[in-house]
Amino acid sequence: MRIPTLFILLCFPIFLQAQTFTQTVRGHVTDMQTRSPIPGATVLIADTDPLLGASTDMDGYFTIEQVPIGRITIKAAIIGYTPVVLQNIELTSGKELILEISMEELITALDAVEIKGGKDKMETNNEMTTVSARQFTIEESMRFAGARNDVSRMAQNFAGVKGTNDAVNDIIIRGNSPVGLLWRLEDVDIPNPNHFGDFGSTGGPVSMLNNNVLANSDFLTGAFPAEYGNSVSGVFDLRMRNGNNKTHEFLGQIGLNGIEAGAEGPLSKHGKSSYLINYRYSTLGIMSALGINFGTGTAIPYYQDVTFKCNVPISQKHILTAFGLGGKSSIDLLSSTEENTEDNLYIDYLDVYNRVFTGIAGVSYSYLINNSSYIKTVVAVSSITNKNIVDSVSYQTFEPFEFYAQKYVLNKGTGLIYYKKKFDPRNNLEIGIRNELLLANLRDSILRNDTYTILSAFDGDTWLIQPYAEYQHKFSEKLVLNAGLHVEILSLNNSKAIEPRAGLKYIATASDIISLGYGEHSMMAPLAVYFQTADNMHGDTYFPNADVDLIHARHLVAGYDHIFGSYMHAKVEVYYQDLFSVLADRDPSSYSSLNTGTFSLGLPDSVDNSGTGYNYGAELTVEKFLSKGYYYLFTTSIYRSKYTGSDGVERNTAFAGDYVINALAGKEFHLGTRKGKFERSILLDLKMTTAGGQRYTPIDLEASIAAGEARYDNARAFSEQYAAYFRMDGRLSFKVNGKNASQEWAVDIQNITDHSNPYIEKYNAVTQEVITSYQLGIFPVAQYRITF
Repeated sequence: MRIPTLFILLCFPIFLQAQTFTQTVRGHVTDMQTRSPIPGATVLIADTDPLLGASTDMDGYFTIEQVPIGRITIKAAIIGYTPVVLQNIELTSGKELILEISMEELITALDAVEIKGGKDKMETNNEMTTVSARQFTIEESMRFAGARNDVSRMAQNFAGVKGTNDAVNDIIIRGNSPVGLLWRLEDVDIPNPNHFGDFGSTGGPVSMLNNNVLANSDFLTGAFPAEYGNSVSGVFDLRMRNGNNKTHEFLGQIGLNGIEAGAEGPLSKHGKSSYLINYRYSTLGIMSALGINFGTGTAIPYYQDVTFKCNVPISQKHILTAFGLGGKSSIDLLSSTEENTEDNLYIDYLDVYNRVFTGIAGVSYSYLINNSSYIKTVVAVSSITNKNIVDSVSYQTFEPFEFYAQKYVLNKGTGLIYYKKKFDPRNNLEIGIRNELLLANLRDSILRNDTYTILSAFDGDTWLIQPYAEYQHKFSEKLVLNAGLHVEILSLNNSKAIEPRAGLKYIATASDIISLGYGEHSMMAPLAVYFQTADNMHGDTYFPNADVDLIHARHLVAGYDHIFGSYMHAKVEVYYQDLFSVLADRDPSSYSSLNTGTFSLGLPDSVDNSGTGYNYGAELTVEKFLSKGYYYLFTTSIYRSKYTGSDGVERNTAFAGDYVINALAGKEFHLGTRKGKFERSILLDLKMTTAGGQRYTPIDLEASIAAGEARYDNARAFSEQYAAYFRMDGRLSFKVNGKNASQEWAVDIQNITDHSNPYIEKYNAVTQEVITSYQLGIFPVAQYRITF
């Protein structure tokens, strides 16, 4: 019955019936610390006449019907809790609005401090965070220019984040390697959630994380709480939303990221269980046929992914959830076809066959012990397979011959259990343990001197064990202490780290917030490092890096946040990061794992933990949240990022761009109704980014000519810097709300000015010259989306 309706809506949107369009707002109100339901809370739709609202039932649920569509503000209040205000949430005719509202219990009513408007956007889902953290909305990833519906690219607008690579969505935080980022989904630490991502990396050209199924989530850039481990850079703590448990709803979308179809609804007519599923298939093959160049020459990226979540509240106290994410991708970059060589942005004179598969599935069980405590258990499995075959191509005949082969498989089982207890409104405790069983099968070999040399060869397992505890004490409503301890143990070589964390927040006035944070953090090296092989003097193969220790960092952050009026704030943070036990070459050289990124130049034969580094800087954020139809976000970061390798020389890291400036603004225009049949609006968003150029190691031209391939002057590692990066993006969308459906047509034009940003230097063995490849030029992306 739905397919003919969709066809009609696509082809004849003007046939929608005339009426005043309304929608249902439903939700669940719970205690922030214990997740126990709050009955009797009042939930109102502000500025409605007559005033629309409802009270929560004994299970904390509420329903408000016949709410006019558009931007709405929701207020939730009950005696003994801090009121919650959710501002300018978009309500459309094609989808019910379902909210999860968490409320914080007051210590005493007399001590209450009312923070000015915008608090809901400034605070995070995780109440234990103090500094360097931000909650982001999924709507922001949909409307920010240049985001491509990708939370990674959207986060590149935030202070301290550098994103100057148009090809991949690597997140460089405060000068750290993107490998130091932790991805977490539904409490599970997951592998690289990107199509075409390298093994052990955290970025890629296209994200598998579909923002149509995500909920508002947290992004942390330093001194994060004790529950997060195995990271020295930052954390993406992502949540998936629950499906609609009353009504079946559907989604269709087509754009650069693919052709998508989604569905959600109740699992049964009775109860509150729901399902949510979304499938996507790449459209790049179609677009390539239309002559759109993605920077991969005539090579076409193919990928598909699926995401799902089922939420089953067995009773008020027992909640069962199942979730999953899976995707596969493939691309062939072929230089053996001569006409591809000039257009191939990535690799010259190589045929590369890349295949990647990633899958995550898990089940969680939450038990609300009482109104002051609950326990949650999560069991999950994940797998990532990366297969690469590389053929070297003759410069003269373009004939390929096998040069390198790789098959890396990492399967992981995760078991997590944690307990949260609220002793009283002042004191909250969380303790837990995360166990991960890593099952690895790593094989790769390379052709050297007419003989294939094995680089990695391992088939085995190891455990990563991470117990933690964190405690929150509120001296008053104005002064809050978050403290914790995280322990990390790698059973492979019995590496250990004991990591204290602490944060202090002081609400000096209703407009001024001061915060301090300190944390010690560590992470294991990419698994392939431990199992790199070498031959000893007797010709026996061994693992020279098997005893490599964890990489460590200390973060110190101070922040000041001033709130202007109801919708604007300015925030300043300064930080210092001390990195030690960093991977460096056992022989004196400029190598450091702090420079590991998309275009790393490989790993030495053996490494140890003799490297060091440090980052420091200052960040400014000036932000006006969406109100009165417009918003803006300005961020700037000034920083230094240095490292020292085993040769004892201090150098800039590969990510030492020195500064990043982002300016973004948007305006929403309501066009009203056309002949009373449908409501229309236009949203315009503009973004500008400029940053210090990428650091790089120069090519030694004489040595390259002699070798017939690129040779780098590693004594001058990262001594050169490309010209400053600059890009302007624009997004224009047109939205139509009808009787039972909402539609959006959008075009996102990236690099509007067609600015030429340097990408990478390469050595051309035919011309014996060093040439510079450039990033994408002007790049238009169109999208159509319908929900009904």
